[in-house]
Amino acid sequence: MAKLNVNPTRMELSKLNKQLGIATRGHKLLKDKQDELMRQFIVLIKRNRELRMEVEKELEQSFKNFFLASATMAPEMLEESISFPKESISVHLSRKNVMGVHVPVMEMKRKMEGDEGSIYPYGCAQTPSELDDAIAKLNETIPKLLELAEVEKACQLLADEIEKTRRRVNALEYRTIPDLEETIKYIRMKLDESERSTITRLMKVKDIIDR
Repeated sequence: MAKLNVNPTRMELSKLNKQLGIATRGHKLLKDKQDELMRQFIVLIKRNRELRMEVEKELEQSFKNFFLASATMAPEMLEESISFPKESISVHLSRKNVMGVHVPVMEMKRKMEGDEGSIYPYGCAQTPSELDDAIAKLNETIPKLLELAEVEKACQLLADEIEKTRRRVNALEYRTIPDLEETIKYIRMKLDESERSTITRLMKVKDIIDR
């Protein structure tokens, strides 16, 4: 705690009392915000962990199938089979507000080219079933992969905001509010001393007049 460098007057006392009230209310609001941010962060962290495990498992299966397909196909045939995809994917990016933090919202849009409903850019007669399985699994995994990117970015932004809020809460709790309280206490003590001195002088003057 440190006393602020102010004049011990009633005007300064009133001013500091108002500042203390504002700081106290601000501290409560920031503490509530910090608690809610932590709650949201924990929910997102759990979802991030679930998604990562699912995505890693599905990608592993897809890569395994692709490896098996590549082992039974000539490299030229494999490259030709996947060179012209039947589907194009775009991502629409927007934002939503979570306790003052603008987190990304990613919306995937698919556009089929050629035969509707077919995700395979080749004829199935000349390709092994493992390649079909690999592409089908990747097709299923892409939405989860996009959601994982969205959740991980939200976690990062919320973590940054939690740290900023924590520093503000600590600054108010351990510096600003104690300094204001110490200064208010000092000013009140000085004003009380001044009032006692004034009363003492008045009493002496009264005694002199009475005599």
